[in-house]
Amino acid sequence: MYKRQVYGYRVAAPGYPYTVANCGVSSTYQVPPRRAVTMNQHATELLLALGLEDRMAGTAYLDDAVLPAYRPAYDKIKVLAKEYPSKEVLLGANPDFVYGGYSSAFDKAQGRDREGLAKSGIDSRLSVEYCTDGPVGLNQLKTEITEVARTFGVPERGDRLIADEQRRIDAVTARVKDKAKPGVFVYDSGDASAFTSGGNGIGSEIISLAGGTNVFADLQDTFGDVSWEKVIERAPEVVLIYDYGGTTVEAKKQRLLNDPALARVPAVKNRRFVVLPLSSAVLGVRVADAVESLGSQLHPDPDPA
Repeated sequence: MYKRQVYGYRVAAPGYPYTVANCGVSSTYQVPPRRAVTMNQHATELLLALGLEDRMAGTAYLDDAVLPAYRPAYDKIKVLAKEYPSKEVLLGANPDFVYGGYSSAFDKAQGRDREGLAKSGIDSRLSVEYCTDGPVGLNQLKTEITEVARTFGVPERGDRLIADEQRRIDAVTARVKDKAKPGVFVYDSGDASAFTSGGNGIGSEIISLAGGTNVFADLQDTFGDVSWEKVIERAPEVVLIYDYGGTTVEAKKQRLLNDPALARVPAVKNRRFVVLPLSSAVLGVRVADAVESLGSQLHPDPDPA
């Protein structure tokens, strides 16, 4: 059994070494990470869902509020930056593992690239949503949870989390399976063009599981820009607004409602808007939350007689 000096003690790590290939980087862990830094909310919440707050040396970059169940644990972790920390601040936390939810977490121009971190003796992980060849779905969610849990030596916690996510999603898909699937246009942001959810991200799969159809599922990217002419052409029945950042949901609605060119788009004409927080529309522990919420918005239960 491989042993390593950790906090002044010689310790054995059952189940190790563990080697995992992630987004083109192969890492071998001899012991679980002890000082992880998470960058992006869904990476943070996944570690908290696995009960790993005692292994977190820092965190950064929330899109919205942390889930209430995780707030007490989150409040005990040092926030390194409102958005991404500088290289100096990141290294100052003395991490042995950096986990990024978006590829921008490892911006080479900012000195946070994975190769550079490795040279400093720091392992890293990027969410598989940003290196999957083709559409991202529940298989990738299982991979993400399983590999993160295994990296930290808590595979049984990962199994429980996956089972709970699957149980909740199955309940929604069973309820909506025979209902018509409205065309859904995701409005993330944009003025001159629309920044929307493409077919390769988990956001598109969430729409399908909730009983809708992403009208830009043929956009072979997680997110991407499309012209307003394309939005008009595809005539979505529902607009799904991602809620985050400084622009409110109401401001996004008014941007669409006040554009004369969109007046005849069914979703705008009928004012049929639904909302998800951005943190629920990415590969993380909120996927079941998102499917439940969107399913109830797209297909509300009829009022009791």
